[in-house]
Amino acid sequence: MNAADQARSLDLAQVIASAAALVRKAFPAARANLTPWRDDPLTRAWAEAESVDLSFHFPGWNPRNQCRSMLVQLRLERAPGQAGSRPRLLGVVIRGLTYESERWRLATVGDWQPSGTHLPQPLVVDRLQQVCRELFALFDGRLDQADSADGSHDQAA
Repeated sequence: MNAADQARSLDLAQVIASAAALVRKAFPAARANLTPWRDDPLTRAWAEAESVDLSFHFPGWNPRNQCRSMLVQLRLERAPGQAGSRPRLLGVVIRGLTYESERWRLATVGDWQPSGTHLPQPLVVDRLQQVCRELFALFDGRLDQADSADGSHDQAA
């Protein structure tokens, strides 16, 4: 579900903004989009209330990343807004996309390695894995706004 639609509380809006900032810190050339899905009946029929989806678009095809865009899907234990507190992050799926198709996918299950037809370079894989670790820390409350802006990532990409 679109991240913008899931920001139903101040706390979750701050977490979503921090998540976008984490990805932008790792990939500064990327432009964030909090509404990657269309608002039409077919898309709404497939919407997952336990997912917060963000996309990031590069200015062109990026050879290191092997994609033009990344779709970041945060899988939550429950839909935001239920039972009050911030939902726990169960997993992250990041997809590298071009206009034609999905090029690769990295999921936080197993060994956290990307799979697909055109894999990103090892430095990019390391950066993606670090973003995933920071997203888990963010949702667990171990990473606050100051930590997400400390500039600990290389700024290439």
